Amino acid sequence: MSVLVAFSVTPLGLGEDVGSLVAEAVRVVRASGLPNRTDAMFTTVEGSTWEEVMAVVQAAVAVVQASAPRTSTVIKVDWRDGPVGRLESKVATVEQRLASS
Repeated sequence: MSVLVAFSVTPLGLGEDVGSLVAEAVRVVRASGLPNRTDAMFTTVEGSTWEEVMAVVQAAVAVVQASAPRTSTVIKVDWRDGPVGRLESKVATVEQRLASS
């Protein structure tokens, strides 16, 4: 089983500079030991079960919620039978196709 979850958590009610709280959420994800990647819009986490990945997302959101009066969270899930490692392999497939065109 492979579960990829892309999520963003945004602290609300604290002004525009929320980078330190977002960094705390990313710190939780990285400490989980699961494969992950952060870009300008989302953090993506990969695991072998729904429960494993969603526990990390929940912990990351909780650390932001603890310091913000309100949070907004967006979650996108790709859940399928198959091997883990898709966090890297999906991107590699697109890059390979770009290089060959």
